[in-house]
Amino acid sequence: MVFIAINDSLNFVSKLSIRRLLNALAVVSSYHLTRWRKKPIQWGMPVTVSIEPTTACNLRCPECPSGLRAFSRPTGNLKADFFRQTIDELHRELIYLIFYFQGEPYINPQFLEMVQYAHQRGLYTITSTNGHFLNEENARRTVESGLDRLIISVDGTTQEVYEQYRKAGNLEVVLQGARNVVKWKKQLQSTTPHIIFQFLVVRPNEHQIPEIRQLAKEIGVDEVKLKTAQVYDYQHGNPLIPEQEQYARYQKQSDGTYRVKNKLLNHCWKLWHSCVITWDGVVVPCCFDKDAQHRLGDLKQGSFREIWQGESYGQFRKQLLGGRDKIDICTNCTEGCRVWR
Repeated sequence: MVFIAINDSLNFVSKLSIRRLLNALAVVSSYHLTRWRKKPIQWGMPVTVSIEPTTACNLRCPECPSGLRAFSRPTGNLKADFFRQTIDELHRELIYLIFYFQGEPYINPQFLEMVQYAHQRGLYTITSTNGHFLNEENARRTVESGLDRLIISVDGTTQEVYEQYRKAGNLEVVLQGARNVVKWKKQLQSTTPHIIFQFLVVRPNEHQIPEIRQLAKEIGVDEVKLKTAQVYDYQHGNPLIPEQEQYARYQKQSDGTYRVKNKLLNHCWKLWHSCVITWDGVVVPCCFDKDAQHRLGDLKQGSFREIWQGESYGQFRKQLLGGRDKIDICTNCTEGCRVWR
């Protein structure tokens, strides 16, 4: 496992260039200068961008807008020509690209073509999937696309437990999909993608944490990551909040109510080094703005650089420094929470 992690790290380092490193240095410097001076200063372009292949999903997960079919914003698929145009503007400074926001990426029929395009531009590419579309053909094409990291959501080791959160999901299809990717990596003698089982820890599955580690080892998955679950209605408790507090984003108070564990410090690294682009080109501050309510710009109307350095972004950063507790998407945020492995 250590050798595999080293391979992944070396692969990431291989994507770096002088231009990308200098840009990252500018971004980090401006962030720390902002914290010191308590006024927004932004140098450089983002180090990472999340782009949304689609809003569609085959599952009905209870805490997900895609699963609940609850969007108020337009829904659809990312178009390949628009994607290429965006990447052509960003790739010289960008280091890694996340093909995920809402929805299931593999539903977009041009998804793997877009991954390959980003790979050809020297970007470290990541996607997160529910694993239901990793049949033999897609598994082979995934490896051939040059995708660097594949996160597969496996939130249970038995169908009974798995389907309590992954509504309408089939665990065996997901596990077979993972086996298919492992097989094609071997056949094509590829070290990528780095395969991760992501285990969203909720009360119904927290007892299966040791089992998911064993299952991943048996299949040949490279890594297991435990993820805390975001719950929208948490103040008076929720059946999804784990009993083991270290795996929960929320802490029970003496009066029986719950609060978000981490303190809302009035700064946020996300606003300086990353952003999210929806399938139709709207730029939003981060992945917690699932319904794109804080629209900082539209790539159909201007360049990314104009948006990133524009008035709307500047005002949002200034508002954040004045109090994250006054911004709705910040109040249930994981910034500062521990990542479990």
